[in-house]
Amino acid sequence: MSTVNTMRAVSQDVLGGPEVLKMIEVERPAPGPNQVLVRVRAAGLNPTDWKHRALGVFLGQPPFVLGWDVSGVVESVGVGVAAFAPGDEVFGMLPYPYGHGSHAEYVLAPVRALTRKPASIDHTEAGALPLVSLTAWQALVEHAELRPGQRVLVHAAAGGVGHVAVQIAKARGAYVIGTASAGKHEFLRGLGVDEVIDYRETDFTEAVKDVDVVLDTLGGETSVRSLRVLRPGGVVVSILPVGSAEFDAEAERLGVRGVRMLVDADRADMNAIADLVEQGKLRATIAGTFPLAGAAEAHALGDTGRTTGKLVLTVD
Repeated sequence: MSTVNTMRAVSQDVLGGPEVLKMIEVERPAPGPNQVLVRVRAAGLNPTDWKHRALGVFLGQPPFVLGWDVSGVVESVGVGVAAFAPGDEVFGMLPYPYGHGSHAEYVLAPVRALTRKPASIDHTEAGALPLVSLTAWQALVEHAELRPGQRVLVHAAAGGVGHVAVQIAKARGAYVIGTASAGKHEFLRGLGVDEVIDYRETDFTEAVKDVDVVLDTLGGETSVRSLRVLRPGGVVVSILPVGSAEFDAEAERLGVRGVRMLVDADRADMNAIADLVEQGKLRATIAGTFPLAGAAEAHALGDTGRTTGKLVLTVD
């Protein structure tokens, strides 16, 4: 059990499968200027967590503590923090990729990465939302400039980013088409999806035409093929930041836009997301919750790529 000056965290010393994750005890950090120390109540898991655990991606070699999503209670604040005080309930995404570390009992966050947790949801749901919501919001609203009445195709629409993107698109008045396996179609219709495609049975390039926006959560060949279902001037926004040069060349050939993006921590966007939550237009579907000590089990489930919604670590 952690003491007053220490905390438990999920760490790893080597890259690999879920079994490399272990509980450690480390010194509890103190907030510097414009920083907030958050007592973590819940922290979402995302595919980027399993990728970093296995491959290092942006972070290189361990040791490191993963986790970008956080919902919790302000424990203490650094010099110059005027927005929050100890006891405030907050949620947000730590700056991606180098601000990681929320899979722990406490985490430091820059003050502008956080906003107040909506009172209408608990910490588990709040902890599930930030990274996927910011990703979907920035893709659809900032990069695609989604407008009412436009047609949007969301790939893997029942996944973490996908099921949130569907709700944001519907809140903005779009007609939404989603791809998912047949067993997830009822779930998607419940979220307001107008048209569902079983990607195992149907080639989406034959089923969909004249789309204004495609949100590509899959990458690879899907990115390039998605360009071909756009109307002239349409846009594919891929949340996979690297890929073949064919994506850009094909976009130019077809007279459409192809955008690759990484999610960015942003309080204004978090406030917009919190507003949607308070209006009842956005909610996270929780696929499973695990204690910190169950992080390896959560990663193993995430590795399957078959979950509907989000996995969350909860901290007592």
